[in-house]
Amino acid sequence: MFSPTERPFLPWQVSVWLLVSVSLRSAGEMTQLRYSILEELAPGALVGDMAKDLGLDAARLGSRQLQIVAGSAEKYFQAEAQSGVLVVKERLDREQLCGPSLRCLLYLELLLSNPTASHRLEIEILDVNDNDPIFLNSLTRLEIAESAKPGTRFPLESAEDLDIGTNSVSTYQLSPHGHFTLSIKSHKGGSKHPELILEKALDREEEQSHRLVLTALDGGAPARSGTAEIVVSVIDANDNSPVFNQSVYKVSLLENAPLGTLVVHLHAVDKDEGPNGKVTYSFSSHTSQKIRKIFSLNEETGEIRVLGNVDCEAATSYEIDVRAKDQGSPSMDAHCNVLVEVADLNDNTPLIEFISLSTTVPEDALPGTVVGLLKVSDGDSGENGEVQLHLPADVPFQIVPSFKNHYSLITSGPLDREEISQYNVIIMATDFGSPPLSSQRHLLVNISDLNDNSPSFSQPAYQALVSENNALGVPIITVSAFDPDLGQNAQLSYSLVEHSVNGVPISSCVHVTENGTIYSGCSFDYEQTQQLVFQIQARDSGSPPLSTNATISIFIVDQNDNAPLIVYPVTREGVLAQQPVPFSAQEGYLVTKVTAVDADSGLNAWISYKLQQATDPSLFKVSAYSGEVRTLRPFLEQDSPSQELVVVILDNGKPALTATATLLLNIEHGHEPGLADLRKATVEPDGLSRITLHLIIAVVAISVLAVLTFAFLATKCLQRLRRRPLDASWARDAKGRNSVPVPRHFDTFPVNLSPDEKMEFPAAFIGRESVSHFPLLRSGQTLLPEGGNFRIAKPFTQRDITNTDTLLAGSLSREPNEVRQQILFSMHKISSPVAL
Repeated sequence: MFSPTERPFLPWQVSVWLLVSVSLRSAGEMTQLRYSILEELAPGALVGDMAKDLGLDAARLGSRQLQIVAGSAEKYFQAEAQSGVLVVKERLDREQLCGPSLRCLLYLELLLSNPTASHRLEIEILDVNDNDPIFLNSLTRLEIAESAKPGTRFPLESAEDLDIGTNSVSTYQLSPHGHFTLSIKSHKGGSKHPELILEKALDREEEQSHRLVLTALDGGAPARSGTAEIVVSVIDANDNSPVFNQSVYKVSLLENAPLGTLVVHLHAVDKDEGPNGKVTYSFSSHTSQKIRKIFSLNEETGEIRVLGNVDCEAATSYEIDVRAKDQGSPSMDAHCNVLVEVADLNDNTPLIEFISLSTTVPEDALPGTVVGLLKVSDGDSGENGEVQLHLPADVPFQIVPSFKNHYSLITSGPLDREEISQYNVIIMATDFGSPPLSSQRHLLVNISDLNDNSPSFSQPAYQALVSENNALGVPIITVSAFDPDLGQNAQLSYSLVEHSVNGVPISSCVHVTENGTIYSGCSFDYEQTQQLVFQIQARDSGSPPLSTNATISIFIVDQNDNAPLIVYPVTREGVLAQQPVPFSAQEGYLVTKVTAVDADSGLNAWISYKLQQATDPSLFKVSAYSGEVRTLRPFLEQDSPSQELVVVILDNGKPALTATATLLLNIEHGHEPGLADLRKATVEPDGLSRITLHLIIAVVAISVLAVLTFAFLATKCLQRLRRRPLDASWARDAKGRNSVPVPRHFDTFPVNLSPDEKMEFPAAFIGRESVSHFPLLRSGQTLLPEGGNFRIAKPFTQRDITNTDTLLAGSLSREPNEVRQQILFSMHKISSPVAL
């Protein structure tokens, strides 16, 4: 509304119809724009340059995607995305939009993208003087007693003008002048009500009626007007009018008061008697139809009661004009004013609206990332309309204010999809009323996955047992890994970590499929390799991919695939091993010893000996464990001088593998051939000299000592081999080819300790055979002999075996002392210990 001092400039203000008010805050904050336009503008009329007022340059305007958020006022305006200006979309009628409100404000929500921002736009619709003042009744009839005294006032019907401010009803004019003058009474809210004042006393006999014209003028330029005719009939005196006990009644009424609630009880008194003193009550002509729908008036009692819905949000106060009229002729009336103040109740719950929303947030989003923009409204006033927002304490989000009733939902902490993949964010809005009212909105925020977790194997190391001589492509073990990520980030593939084993790529020995199953790529030979250790890599499909390695240990289980190898006696193809035996040998005489080794390990390498065939089975026996061939009885003259023995050597495998050694024993009478020749050569016709006799005795003694030493050493070696069959490895080509060297090995297998410290062996490794006499060492214990001189025997090689064969084969044709020295040298070479 313009003040009286501004009215001379009204034409200039109308011509300049666009008033722009822009409120900008500091950079980084929200912007609120205010525009003022006249009503009735044609579609396409410019409202304001939003891009310029928001500081957006033309180059960035297209990418920001300026748009109006759907709402109550968006149908009247249109934002041009290319130019950034706001224009009228539909003709605006301020009276239709805002009615009698002094200010007509429309609100728009502007939304910008890249980055997301929300702006509030307030548009004030200015009034144009496009409505004439109108009287509801074009003819008003008044009855005035002739006894009425000058100065008596008679309220007249007010004109209504849909315009506001200076364009509303400004003044009234009365014509013609005579007995009456016009007075204008201003009421609360700026409304003006005309009153007819009796200027001179009436004389019914002189003039029975008076015709007046009441003109209502508004303050527009040019002014608009409306007229009503007033017909005053002069009635004979009822000279006392009703009188209210107070001219203004002020009452307070709670909104939403139940129908029938008593608002006020009016009381007027007329000093006249009879019909002239009987008072009835009614709403005056100043009371609008809106008030008549909300309140009722009992014409007999003067009680005003609630008739309709009393809503503080629609109107905070009501002004009611009441007329008290007597039954005189002519009747007389009085008027009073009832001011009803509506007290607000907290009857509106807060309303939460989302302006912009992102339902998916990456799990690496930094604190402060905007998830959504929202606004809150409450139809109540005062504290009942003040709202505060709350979030659950267990969600990593918070709400920060942007501008009035507008807020941003942002992240307040780190996000981890593997821990929580979805948040049900409950936004609670509570007002400050008594009791407070609240409402809530549920928001599901999904956390998108990032490849931030490496695959994890079910165990860091895997072990498996595989029998040697296995078929190709046999599954050995299946490994599995887990990745807590999602989608491609959790899709795993398995591969070998390439390295060499004994100079051979591991990929030639094993291969792995995509599902983690490891298959054999070759046939394993326990005598060559006892254990394979390599790594499997699990790799996800993320970007960048992450991987984890696990160690795989494959233990090769020995199979009985090597037959025993005869070390002594050494035989040549087609030639039997011959051994002389003295005829004088007694029972238990050690004739010879069969020695064999087995390239297998464990029970498969345990060897036993058996006499399979003999020329005379009652004459010789073979020790089952040492291979010693001894006599069962003394020789007889009828015994054949040539005895052939067939000895079978069996290992302990299932099924057992065998080898045979054929011995040809020659029974000789007298001494050994070398000694007999020597004796014959040194005997003289007249007898042996003393020196020659001593020499013979010495040679015999040395020979006997050499044989005993050899027997003792051979027995100790065999006993050691039986006690520790795993100390050395011997091998023979299973296909019958020449012997090949095999590297020394030790059986390796997992050992489990039970709570009572008993050693338990895997059944898959040892089968059904029992294993005993294995010492169990606790942590910190040792099995070293006293003195600390612990040595491990050097492993046998094929070269050592060949050397030993040659030694034993030639022992019968050499001198006893030479034989003894050579045997000691060879045994020292074979079992020469090396320091640990």
